Amino acid sequence: ARGPAGAVAGRVYGRRWLVLLLFSLLGFAQGLVWNSWGPIQNSARLAFGFSGWDIALLVFWGPIGFAPCFFFMWLMDKKGLRVTVLLTSSLMVLGAGLRCVPVSDLEIRKKLIHGGQLLNGLAGPTVMNAAPFLSTTWFSPDERATATAIASLLSYLGAAGAFLVGPLVVPPPNASSHLPLASQSSTEHIKDRIEAVLYAEFGMVSLIFSAALAYFPSRPPFPPSVAAASQRLSYRRSFCRLLSNFRFLMIALAYAIPLGVFSGWSGVLDLILTPVHVSQVDAGWIGFWSIVGGCVVGIAMARFADFIRGMLKFILLLLFSGATLASTWFTLTCLTNVTHLPLTTATLYTSCILLGIFLNSSVPIFFELFVETVYPVPEGITCGVVTFLSNVFMGVLLFFLTFYHTEFSWFNWCLPGSCLLSLLLILCFRESYDRLYLDVVVSV
Repeated sequence: ARGPAGAVAGRVYGRRWLVLLLFSLLGFAQGLVWNSWGPIQNSARLAFGFSGWDIALLVFWGPIGFAPCFFFMWLMDKKGLRVTVLLTSSLMVLGAGLRCVPVSDLEIRKKLIHGGQLLNGLAGPTVMNAAPFLSTTWFSPDERATATAIASLLSYLGAAGAFLVGPLVVPPPNASSHLPLASQSSTEHIKDRIEAVLYAEFGMVSLIFSAALAYFPSRPPFPPSVAAASQRLSYRRSFCRLLSNFRFLMIALAYAIPLGVFSGWSGVLDLILTPVHVSQVDAGWIGFWSIVGGCVVGIAMARFADFIRGMLKFILLLLFSGATLASTWFTLTCLTNVTHLPLTTATLYTSCILLGIFLNSSVPIFFELFVETVYPVPEGITCGVVTFLSNVFMGVLLFFLTFYHTEFSWFNWCLPGSCLLSLLLILCFRESYDRLYLDVVVSV
């Protein structure tokens, strides 16, 4: 079987960039819709009568949407990318549409918005897990990490976009903003602005769905590498292999715990920063720059990993050393009564942004390492198990937050604790590059 595989290996198509762009835009839109409410929580409370519990639940629908994660992984493995992407984008269109239904009864309106957020959450498994599958299917070995980084990080960039769009378009309830778009602050005006954001997001999701419907092939006519052409394990054998592989479970926890904690923390960043007198707009900018920085550094790190192969563990050690220091700095800064560290906008900005850069940029590096460690388990199944775990940790954290939402120091301490644990797990991990070995040795 190797001869034919080797013969067709190395064939790449220009249209791979169009496929990557469409998938990345889908991820961007999903992240944007998921994070719509956190950055404007004060305004949303006034306009729609949301409670603190409602705001936490609106963020919580993201991890809840991962419940049928294994179904989407099975679908991707059996039916390919096109079917999975079209199902995912249709759920997103339906979800974004539900949030726009103009009902005067606030209770019904709230239920529709919650329903819309849940449907958008159901798109999460594909958006988060399909990146390594897409990069293996369409890209050559020396472009794979870069393609994985772009496809997986664009959903984070969408969440960052929400930190920017929400506070810039929707005025805060106290009208303390000096932004030209946010001068008036009557309840009706705030509600109109939120409606405008919801309609714009619905339009964007519909456009991406139409484009995917028109053109999104499952795979290229010929595979780009030996690994892409090779036979993979069955769905059942894949799970047995993953759950019995101690090294995989170790590195999966190193990813799932800190990234799950950080996702939950980011989703309610405005709630956490309000007690230390940081405005909705400032909290939005902090969230925005931490994710944008993470995306830029993540793509740069992935490009570096494509050039110098076999350095994934080393890159992760660097990133998590930085994340541990940044999260400890932020947590101690918030405990200003105890530590007497200067609590200024500059220190909060710097520590939060550094933390976001270190953690977000680790995602594609982790994904590539998972796939290399357990090859020939299909990429979608491997990353599906890991992101499911991450969302379990995020869900548990947000579940506790619904009960303990008056004081946040415990929540802040979860960050450095999880980063330090992850750093120790990565340090003890023994890396291997089974997929890369196949491509380099067999194709030669």
